[in-house]
This record gives sequence, structure tokens and C-alpha cells, in this order.
Amino acid sequence: MEKLAKVGLPILIAIVLLIIVLAKSAVTIDSGHAGVLYETLNDGVSSEKAPLGPGFHIIAPWNRVIDYETRQQEMPEKMSVLSSNGLDIKLDASILFQPEFNSLGKLHNEKGESYVSRVLQPAIRSAARSVVGRYTPEQLYSSKRDAIQEEIYEETKKLVEPQFIQLNDILIRDVTLPPTIKQAIERKLKQEQESLEYEFRLVTAQKEAEKVIIEAQGKADANRILSASLTDKILQDKGIEATVKLSESPNSKVVVIGSGDSGMPIILGNQ
Repeated sequence: MEKLAKVGLPILIAIVLLIIVLAKSAVTIDSGHAGVLYETLNDGVSSEKAPLGPGFHIIAPWNRVIDYETRQQEMPEKMSVLSSNGLDIKLDASILFQPEFNSLGKLHNEKGESYVSRVLQPAIRSAARSVVGRYTPEQLYSSKRDAIQEEIYEETKKLVEPQFIQLNDILIRDVTLPPTIKQAIERKLKQEQESLEYEFRLVTAQKEAEKVIIEAQGKADANRILSASLTDKILQDKGIEATVKLSESPNSKVVVIGSGDSGMPIILGNQ
């Protein structure tokens, strides 16, 4: 029994040690994440090795894995920049990004786990200052907002993509101007809108007047043509036709032939 205890104790210790080693060697990586392997006995992280994907992995117990999120992430950013005329403009933006999966080793070696604050934030701030400095507050407030957003995205993309960061989009949520400037722009926009409405009413009234003139001219031309075509002979013929129709009427009347002006008949009723 004592001999059995002496044999069993080392086995038990070996099993415990094996469990500890396996516990330190087993690594599970979540979905949307990747692992950069740090090899203690070599040169640390190899820039050439592919990162560890989601799932279960066994590594040497003296190595460790640095976890990176690889799916799209959002970084809110509030910036204070100057317009072309030196006024303070505040931008509220969202930056959508993710690290390049196949370049995680290079990203870790050159930028580290704090790559967002070391690379992405300085890049977006620099691009925003550069772009906004080319526009006036009025352009930022109204017509050029989409163009400015696109320009900031393109300039930021040029800065971060060579540094192993994939920039998906930049969304400008809000542009805040100094209150006095905002009020002045709103007054100007309102005046421009009222001016456009007044011009529209003037054009509409002018078109209506032109329509009335054209209709009146058409009626005048028609009357002139009709008057020119009504000769005395035609009028006499029309009078005779009317006399004949009246004479055929059962109503009592007296027809005096040739007694009217121009020899037209005069019709006298019994009243």
C-alpha cells in the first residue's frame, strides 16, 4: 500500500502539471477577433505569420496571444477646427474602421494595441483641419456639407491605409457654428428664400397677363375677320332667310317687304 502511494503521488503531480500546462497552452479566440502570437523564445511577434483566427488553439505555454477585434468598429470624435476666415467650427463625427486582418502582425509591431489613439485620431483631426480650412461657415452649414464629409474621408484614408488600418467611412453628424454666425446665415437663407418666392410670383403673374393679352388679341382678330367678311349683300341674304323662317311661324305677324333700312323687311307682330 505504501509502495502504491509512492508510485501514485508522482503520477498525480504529473497530471496536475499537465493540466496546468494545457490550461496555459489552450487559447480560444472569439468571433470577430484575431490573435497575434507573441513567441517569447524567438523575436516576439512575427510580421510574416498569419494571425490566429476565431476558435480553439494550442500554443507553447511560454508564448502568449494578443487579442485584436477585426470587425468594423465605430470611433466617435468631436473636433474643433477653423474655417477659411478663422472662425471656430465644431464637428461631431463617427469614424468606421477595422484593422487589416492579414497585417495584424505589422500593426502590432509598428503601432501597438493603442493604434487608434496613435494613428487614427491624429489622422482624422489633421484631415478635418485641412478640409474645413478651405470652406466658409456658410458652405459648412449648408451646400458643401456632403462634399466636405467625402473630402475628409479621402484625406484620412490616404493617411491610415499605409499604416494597416482599413477606413470604411466617416459620417459628419453635426456641424456647430458660433451662434451669431449661425443666426446671420439663417437670416440670409430666409431672405434668399423669400426673394425666390417673390420672383416666382412675379413670373406667374406675368404669364397670366400674357395669357389674357393673347386671348383678347385672338378675340379681336376673330371679330375683325368676321366684320370684314360681312358685306351688305351677305347681311341682306341673312335677313331674307330670317324673314322666311319667321313667316313660316304660326305666330301672328305682319311682314312689310322692303320697308327697313337698306331695303330689309320689317316684321310687325299683332302686339
